[in-house]
Amino acid sequence: MRVPPGRVRRHGRRGTALSATAAAAATVLLASACSGSDDGTVELRFSWWGSNERQATMLQVIENFEADNPDIRITAETTDWSAYWDRLATTTAANDSPDVLMQEERYLREYADRGALLDLGEAEGLDLSLIDPLVAESGQLDGQTFGAASGVNAYSIHADPEAFAAAGVEMPDDDTWTWADYVEIAGQISEGTGGEIAGAQSMSYNEAGFQVFARQHGEALYNEDGSLGFSQETLEAWYEITQDLLENGGQPSAARSVEIQAGGIDQSVVATGEGAMAHFWSNQLGNVVEASGREIQLLRYPGETEFDRTGLFFKPAMFYSISAGSEHPAEAARFVDYMLNDPAASELLLADLGLPANTEVREAILDDLPESDARMAEFMGEIEGTIVDGNPPAPIGAGQVVDISSRVSDGLAFGDLTPAEAAEQFMTEVEAAIETS
Repeated sequence: MRVPPGRVRRHGRRGTALSATAAAAATVLLASACSGSDDGTVELRFSWWGSNERQATMLQVIENFEADNPDIRITAETTDWSAYWDRLATTTAANDSPDVLMQEERYLREYADRGALLDLGEAEGLDLSLIDPLVAESGQLDGQTFGAASGVNAYSIHADPEAFAAAGVEMPDDDTWTWADYVEIAGQISEGTGGEIAGAQSMSYNEAGFQVFARQHGEALYNEDGSLGFSQETLEAWYEITQDLLENGGQPSAARSVEIQAGGIDQSVVATGEGAMAHFWSNQLGNVVEASGREIQLLRYPGETEFDRTGLFFKPAMFYSISAGSEHPAEAARFVDYMLNDPAASELLLADLGLPANTEVREAILDDLPESDARMAEFMGEIEGTIVDGNPPAPIGAGQVVDISSRVSDGLAFGDLTPAEAAEQFMTEVEAAIETS
């Protein structure tokens, strides 16, 4: 059923746990796949990545959808992040892609340019009218829509007030602080605790931080055609901030930073109590709070009022896409429409896939969010009015930028590269990795 603009469907069923029947069925579903059955039921394959907790929740969502749509059966295919992309590449090459699949901005252009994804703008029964305008066009390429954002995140600083207090340093005013303030505060925290608490975790491993910095300077990580959208001078200035933090002791040593980065969120400085600030996506707040056992706060990026424009942006947490080769595009569109527009799905998923991209559904679930997710939603509401625009889809090859960022960051931290050399190496390697249109 198509949802008229300005209205969201209401659903009476609210599951809170995976039933025994659904769990048993899931074992079969995860192992089988076909496009139809003898009784005329349409069978769709839906593929995503994520934790066991996400799997259990998603299977409950599927069970609810099937109860309302008895003519459709969903086969679930799920794995972890790295295995997901290996498998999707294999199935796509074999013309055996799942009907509905999760996509991520680093890979959307690659699969769209292969002709592997359906134009959602032409999908019968799929209403995209209530998607947040700040991400509504993020899944578009050349006038076609190949991904519908599941939800929205923002890159932010996760700060531990207890660590600030232990160092005798006041929490910053994140409405006005500058990058110079950030460096100074991080150094003060390390100094104030005799090095027991680091001011900040290294920020140069993830290109999302630089993406904010570039936008603050009126530039971008990527242009619409997929080419690099920033100057070498701006990237050098970014690496100089890391250099300053290494010199004033505001971040851990190079060797320790490598260990911390390899450990993920659970081993981040804020999760282990070893540091006061770290950079993560807003929807990861719950994970950081759970790992740390502390009330972590979200802060805006420094520099938001320092330059000509703000740099923060809403990122599509992930995209729903439909395979161009699906034998049942109308039924696949009906399932995607349910995931986007029916509060019953979001009442289960909450903020796991980002705050719902459908703005009315987002409003409908706010009272149901756990405390950390509610604080994240409040933060997102506070910054929404300061965001200028979104970003175009990343170019083909953008998935390699993660490894490039890590190599360059390590070279800088260990003293093998100057900020100028780091900027030159990053740009050279990324330009070699990506394809532009």
